[in-house]
Amino acid sequence: MDKPTGRQIAAARTLVGMTQPELAELSKISVPTVKRMEGSDGQAVGMANNVEAVCRALEAAGVEFIPENGGGAGVRLRKA
Repeated sequence: MDKPTGRQIAAARTLVGMTQPELAELSKISVPTVKRMEGSDGQAVGMANNVEAVCRALEAAGVEFIPENGGGAGVRLRKA
């Protein structure tokens, strides 16, 4: 997937009921880094490895990132 947007990360985290500190701990990054990513206009701001770590943590929690495909980027819960 392309780099997610800050809003996708925030929406994904909220969708699985995770706090910013919980996501930071699972991703092994700082809370301010998570806040910066989520506050980004457009693609998430941050080092590529940090953004990937956040995406992996959210995907492990059951989130699917939906790429921009003409209908807009988004997130959803993966089917069980």
